[in-house]
Amino acid sequence: MADRKNDPAGAARRHRVVVLALDGVIPFELGIPQRIFGRARNAAGTRLYSVLTCSVRPPGPVRTDADFAILVEHGPEALAAADTLVVPASYELGPVYEEGRLTDELAAALAHLRPGTRLVSICTGGYVLAAAGFLDGRPATTHWSSADHFQRLFPRVEVDADVLFIDDGDVLTSAGVAAGVDLCLHLVRRDHGTAVANEVARRTVVPPHRDGGQAQYIQRPVPEPQLATTSVARAWALGRLHEPIQLRDMAEQEAMSVRTFTRRFREEVGVSPGQWLTRQRVERARHLLESSDLSVDQVARDAGFGTAQSMRQHLQAALGVTPTAYRRTFRATEDTRQVAEGTR
Repeated sequence: MADRKNDPAGAARRHRVVVLALDGVIPFELGIPQRIFGRARNAAGTRLYSVLTCSVRPPGPVRTDADFAILVEHGPEALAAADTLVVPASYELGPVYEEGRLTDELAAALAHLRPGTRLVSICTGGYVLAAAGFLDGRPATTHWSSADHFQRLFPRVEVDADVLFIDDGDVLTSAGVAAGVDLCLHLVRRDHGTAVANEVARRTVVPPHRDGGQAQYIQRPVPEPQLATTSVARAWALGRLHEPIQLRDMAEQEAMSVRTFTRRFREEVGVSPGQWLTRQRVERARHLLESSDLSVDQVARDAGFGTAQSMRQHLQAALGVTPTAYRRTFRATEDTRQVAEGTR
């Protein structure tokens, strides 16, 4: 397995993710980028990203919201080399949170960023992006409990509190904690395809995909232990996506009425069974388009869409591209990567 010391040229080619650790940072969220991007490898086992953490000050200790500090080895100049900047949440944002303005220290640090750097926030890290003006006129999200305050403080931002994350191209924002995992996996999937992202998810033991539009879990209590869930039906459906699946078929797997099943499903998953099923089929189609030479018609059948026209409509709605264009994009990306790595 290649590493930076043994493959300096490969390290130079990697997409560089820089994580900005601010005083009061939440350790869990600080570790998400390294855990997700740091595990992403291609089929040859080569790392696809380099990840480093920096501070707004020269190298040294940074307070966390826990009973320990962390030693950060890079100062703000590291931001000049960032291809992607990730800002995790902090509980000590001071004027950023209270007044919607950057401190001089933070503004000076962000000034190191190159034009075109991809910007990512986890939870209330979005306050930093908003205070810097990066979210003006853009859709964004944050933790649901901060959404109203966020909107009042930054009226030019289009806040959506009902989603896990928002991908607005070069600026991406996520809701609380676990949604940061979802967003980072989404970026790996966007950069390198479903197979790479799924392998990262398997290694991290997290679900490979929760769509950004899935509702945040706001005021949704965890089901009582004695109540049945819909997990058996979901597993059953995933094993036969290529077949016609009716709502009543899924309800029967849980011995529930269609009405009860539909209500329970929405409580647990945040979307209707039909919406969930369509998303799983879109993911299956994406995987097959990326990883196989099956015709578009065969991919449509194997993913459960029945016809190429039906799949085309669903992919266009979900991804904004046709199946052929999607396949061409990922094949071109893989060809370019192989040439760069000398494997083609």
